[in-house]
Amino acid sequence: MKLLKAIKNNIPNAITCLNLLFGAMAVIVAFKPFDVTLWGLQGYQMAFILIALAAVADFCDGLVARLLHAVSPLGKELDSLSDCVSFGLAPAIILYNVMLAAGINQWLCLTTLLIPVFGALRLARFNIDTRQATTFTGLPIPANAIFWIGFINYYATHHTISQWIVLALIVALSLLMVCNLRMFSLKVHGFGIKESFRQYILLGVSLLFIILAGVSGLACVIAFYVLFSILFKEKEA
Repeated sequence: MKLLKAIKNNIPNAITCLNLLFGAMAVIVAFKPFDVTLWGLQGYQMAFILIALAAVADFCDGLVARLLHAVSPLGKELDSLSDCVSFGLAPAIILYNVMLAAGINQWLCLTTLLIPVFGALRLARFNIDTRQATTFTGLPIPANAIFWIGFINYYATHHTISQWIVLALIVALSLLMVCNLRMFSLKVHGFGIKESFRQYILLGVSLLFIILAGVSGLACVIAFYVLFSILFKEKEA
């Protein structure tokens, strides 16, 4: 019985480790962003898929933990460590290598490391802040990763964007993760319009941006999410 209980309690942790594994694999393929990998995809595109798989694992670990009643402090800390790699370090390394390929000075490219640093600060604050159960303080690190996936997808084929704009975005998004802006949760809290109005609006806008711009539209989705949160500020819990 003890063995079965131990296995049950560690199933969510195993799924969380998949999150970390996919994130680490994304970092590896990111170092050759324009080399062709599986299915004819370039390295940065394969890294996007691996980050998406990490996001699926990130969603499933919490769901499984609740279903099995296996929520634990260990799982919470492991989840944050995995998120820092998959949604902080991985997009930063993809951006770093794409910027290098665009001919940007290596020292300027190193500013991408602000993304995992501020992402780690964001996650640490989240772990000790009991107010962030239904709302967020600052941009969630998965949302930050979604922005960079959309931006990098555009930037990889349009190197005409000024390096200073890229650097400004790195600084701005990093600071957004640790700012005190109250942002609404992306989770739907019910199927009624009243309780999930903002989530439905965001979903509709997201579909529109993706239809119009494909993967690159994800950056616009997060920009809209931030703007929407500023215009309709969440009250302190």
